[in-house]
Amino acid sequence: MMMVSPAASSIKTSNLLPRAALALANVKYEKKGSIAYVTVNRPKVLNALNTPTWTDLQAAFEDAKADASVHGVILTGTGDKAFIAGADISELAHVDAYNAEESSRLGQGVLDLVENLGKPVVAAINGFALGGGCETAMACTMRIAAEHAKFGQPEVKLGLLPGGGGTQRLPRLVGKGRALQLILTGETIAAQEAYRIGLVNEVVPAASLIARAEAILKQIAANAPIAVKFSLEAANKGMDISQAEGFALEASYFGICAATEDEKEGTSAFLEKRAPQFQGR
Repeated sequence: MMMVSPAASSIKTSNLLPRAALALANVKYEKKGSIAYVTVNRPKVLNALNTPTWTDLQAAFEDAKADASVHGVILTGTGDKAFIAGADISELAHVDAYNAEESSRLGQGVLDLVENLGKPVVAAINGFALGGGCETAMACTMRIAAEHAKFGQPEVKLGLLPGGGGTQRLPRLVGKGRALQLILTGETIAAQEAYRIGLVNEVVPAASLIARAEAILKQIAANAPIAVKFSLEAANKGMDISQAEGFALEASYFGICAATEDEKEGTSAFLEKRAPQFQGR
């Protein structure tokens, strides 16, 4: 059952009031300027993921995808202890094989939506990102971590394996050997180590986390929206096809972008030495 949560937010940004908010039980969702903010809001269980939370995340990201005024998303967790500490063990402990597989597919589907949103999603990792939390962060376009953040895939310690895409995305991000070390040992690593192996893009002081995520999205939003969308799509699809197929896909998207009004505006602005005014057409 959906509950209406307060519209107030602890995230400091522009003076613009939220334009819209979904009524969600376990996720705060609001829009300010061209940025949508998705905040997992279960601080008593360190923002652990259960079925209703996955459903709320799906609703929030579907809305962000459909709203043309949203140019990017920041995903974070409530509080200063956890981004998402993993799956809700109280739910997980009672599932059978069939329900466990269905739960895995639900999470994978939501994270596929996040990864292929067509808009950049920045994970602002403000604490523990373990299990499903690490998997959720990996589905985002990029990851900015607070200095105290921790990462890991500890599922083997529970007699399980990562079920939200961890066995697939982690090797693609950090390499097969390092990924298997993390998955098979279940070890937890600090933010700086996550940065060293390429799991996160940047490590910043906790007080600067949201501001840095906003700055990145605003920098991206200044570019042509269609070009951003197809750049994301080319990179994502290219991971699962041969390099030759990836080159062909890239050339096709390059041609599509060349036919847009934004391309004409971008090249004209460059030659005229002025800032471009992209319209997403």
